[in-house]
Amino acid sequence: MINKSAEIPEKISFLSFDIDNTLIDFDTYKSNFKKVWESYTPKDVFLAYNTGRLIDDVLNLIDNGILPEPHFIISGVGTHIYNFTEKKVVKEFNDVLDDGWDIKTVEDIITSINFPINEQPSRFQHAYKRSYFFHDATLDAIEEIERKFLDKEMHINVVYSQDKYLDILPKFANKSNALQWLIRKLELKTQQVLVAGDSGNDSAMFDLKDVQGIVVSNAHEELYTYTKHKKVYHTEQEKSDGVIEGLVYFGILPEEAKIISDIDHSEDFFIKKELDTIAKEDEDEKIALIKEGYKKAIEALKKNITPLGFSACSIEDNVAHGTDENYYSVWARDGAITVIGALPLIHKDEAIHNCARQTLVTLFEHISRNGQIPSNVRIKNNIPDYSGVGGICSIDSGIWVVIAFYEYVNITKDIKFLREYISSLKETMRWLGAHDSNNDALLEIPEAGDWTDLFGRSYNILYDEILWYRANVCFGRMLEMLGDHEQAGEYIRWSQVIKKEIVQNFWPSTQQQLFQSVSFAEKQFTLGDTSYLIAQTTPFDFSWRCDTLGNVLAFLHGTIDAEKAHQTFKFMLGVGVNDPFPIANVYPVVSPGDPDWRPYYTVNLLNLPNHYHNGGIWPFVGGFWVKFINKLGLKDVAISELHKLALINKEGINNEWEFTEWAHGTTGKPMGKAYQAWSAAQYISACHDLKITKK
Repeated sequence: MINKSAEIPEKISFLSFDIDNTLIDFDTYKSNFKKVWESYTPKDVFLAYNTGRLIDDVLNLIDNGILPEPHFIISGVGTHIYNFTEKKVVKEFNDVLDDGWDIKTVEDIITSINFPINEQPSRFQHAYKRSYFFHDATLDAIEEIERKFLDKEMHINVVYSQDKYLDILPKFANKSNALQWLIRKLELKTQQVLVAGDSGNDSAMFDLKDVQGIVVSNAHEELYTYTKHKKVYHTEQEKSDGVIEGLVYFGILPEEAKIISDIDHSEDFFIKKELDTIAKEDEDEKIALIKEGYKKAIEALKKNITPLGFSACSIEDNVAHGTDENYYSVWARDGAITVIGALPLIHKDEAIHNCARQTLVTLFEHISRNGQIPSNVRIKNNIPDYSGVGGICSIDSGIWVVIAFYEYVNITKDIKFLREYISSLKETMRWLGAHDSNNDALLEIPEAGDWTDLFGRSYNILYDEILWYRANVCFGRMLEMLGDHEQAGEYIRWSQVIKKEIVQNFWPSTQQQLFQSVSFAEKQFTLGDTSYLIAQTTPFDFSWRCDTLGNVLAFLHGTIDAEKAHQTFKFMLGVGVNDPFPIANVYPVVSPGDPDWRPYYTVNLLNLPNHYHNGGIWPFVGGFWVKFINKLGLKDVAISELHKLALINKEGINNEWEFTEWAHGTTGKPMGKAYQAWSAAQYISACHDLKITKK
């Protein structure tokens, strides 16, 4: 893997990308690459497709508008080079392949081998390539094939990929040799080359000395294993979205390229209706209020600066009664979300930067012997508390802190700070991982054991699983920064297992997949189809409710793709989770008499319907909501929602611009503590995400 903090010595000038399941879906041909590439085509960068497909097949993909026009095509697993600009095969390269190659001998040797090997159709064959099917071949079997050729004094390349494809090629023919020949012809260095792939037949490309690489998240284990010690960026996204993510990482494409979708949803009924309403509004008036809110948010955030880090709410502006005194603390969850939201300011405001850093320091100074991050640390006496009122668990606190630590060091490049706390971070990840008590990649959470600490969710909770996925990615990236390539790769790969489990368990579909396991709950209660990730699952039941924060974070953190996120957005918009203000944390609310109702919802009248965690409006969630919409490419809608978020933040119990903790789900009346740190920080973050501060 690559340490991004290290200087990349050469400008990348040549891209060599596999096609199937790297740039396009092998079965559906679905891809976002063409639209993004043609929108942001970089200057002075050669694009080459390096594929097992034959030239005519690749040209057909280009002619049908599936792939953009490249400069070169390396086809047939490195057996032909085609100059697309000049529309001709590079014949000089073919002369290199003739040495020691006899196609008749190849066929005879394969026929003599006592393995279940079958020839692929003729369209996959040519003079320098013989392709076969060999399902689930072992390493010993592949080595036996190589020995058979050596016994006949034939030096060839045996390429095995995707657990079924076997290619026999001339000794100088593979994706690496063809690529190396071409870049020498172009007088480029290997340091200027970026490769991307998903399977074993791409591994040769990564062999070039000093070459840099992208391994997409859907890659086969064979490629992960092969590249774990190489200079490789493992993506969080699959296929073309992963390649685009990698190109952004390497600075070849801008950050905005990641939000371009190949599907236009602007004509969808609810979205079109929203856009029509927005078109009638006064843009200048909205922007003016948003900007005023931005300044007020910074003032509110600074009210929460303390010697130990960010307080949950302004101590000077809130009176504590009884258990409310725990608001006068540095909370792990609140503090981490505040640190993440405040990151756009850390290079501009020293006090905010120092407080963000101190928040992380305070929490890690009180890590328990077994790796648990405290739920909060009291500001008045620096004493940690590892639970909430009455011993309620706080499993998500540690997850948020891991995520925030990564986001902080990723912005500051403070590797020394990371080295100081990496051991504690490892202990925290180990403690969190222990909550996967049945080894299914998902965490098992006690009832009310996360941010909804008086709400009856338990076992596999969407919100916590999304954060767990993200924490594994973030921890992998931090190990990557420190050069621990092998462990980093393990965490990135494990994150993809978690992602798969989340989508399979929380996005029900009646379209059963081949070999799909069927859970007890599914057998007993028959889950149907949904337009969002459901709120929770257990071995005994499930909740159809829509956890808005969990669904928003799922897309922001890359757990679901844009198509699913659009379905989710249309559902949430349709049921009005953003009305009157963004947004209610759950839909529908739980009412007395509902099987999900708990007697303790009446404690302090907190979780009555449309209150607090039972459908209350949370401005900090509204900040994530705005970023969610912007990532969907619906910037006009995002600005409109940010304006509504400014309105609720302007509402106050005693004064304007109090950035209160939450508001009533139907009346929109502000409730909870004033000058809440995470409400202010996530508003700031949303403004920067939409680049409002530059308008």
